[in-house]
Amino acid sequence: MALEIIDVCMQHPTTRFIKHPMFETLRRWQGTTGEISDISLETTIGVMDQANVIKGLISAWCGPQGDLISNDEVASFVKKFPERFIGIASVNLYRPMEAIRELRRCVKELGFKGLRIVQWFWGLPSDDRRYYPLYAECIELDIPICLQAGHAGPLCPSEPGRPIPYMDNVALEFPELKIVAGHIGYPWTNEMISLATKYPNVYIDTSAYKAKRYPEEFVKFLRSHGRKKVLFGTNYPMITPSECLKDLDILCLDDEIKRLFLHENAKKVFSLE
Repeated sequence: MALEIIDVCMQHPTTRFIKHPMFETLRRWQGTTGEISDISLETTIGVMDQANVIKGLISAWCGPQGDLISNDEVASFVKKFPERFIGIASVNLYRPMEAIRELRRCVKELGFKGLRIVQWFWGLPSDDRRYYPLYAECIELDIPICLQAGHAGPLCPSEPGRPIPYMDNVALEFPELKIVAGHIGYPWTNEMISLATKYPNVYIDTSAYKAKRYPEEFVKFLRSHGRKKVLFGTNYPMITPSECLKDLDILCLDDEIKRLFLHENAKKVFSLE
């Protein structure tokens, strides 16, 4: 029987999201520089089915210029496929009280299970003062904060995504905060591994990377003391679950590690039981 999989890092893109100029570099890497068409919810569900992804955590996207995918749009996606989608909120860092109230609404009224902030989108490292009220609220709501770790795909500075010192400071000052760092931290993977080893509530997801592209040190971490610290993610629609999982067998993971990596860790961290 195939393992059931939870994808902790997805977007169901709106037109304004997928056509945004900042993603031009990603479209060039993927060879999709021509006309971009909308993606239906049914298409996204079909892509999940191909890889036995039973649930996808789909994120809203709010940035300095406004929403690319609003929380209410994500809520509408979840409402249409409640057994398959789980909402992850996004809020405006520049309006802290509005952001806190919106996060509370998303969790308490819409049933969302986390908050995502993409640091390069704001040009602010994760220990900037603008994040701190939201970190405190995540602890009160008992939800994880999902942060980007590593270089930025779009043409903008990568420094805000560096794990040390920025995320290190956050984990030190907010020990109760559950942090899920996306994109394995590359090219600072060893920094990310060190934080996940040092802090009980720091985790890593594999979004944006195919299994065959995991750095050797990351695979060693996953096979050993990091088996309860790594969550499967794709960053769909940038990459599909099938592409991410195609070469999973070359990692030589035992059955217990596969279960933890592909769904059990996600259930624990995002309280999905």
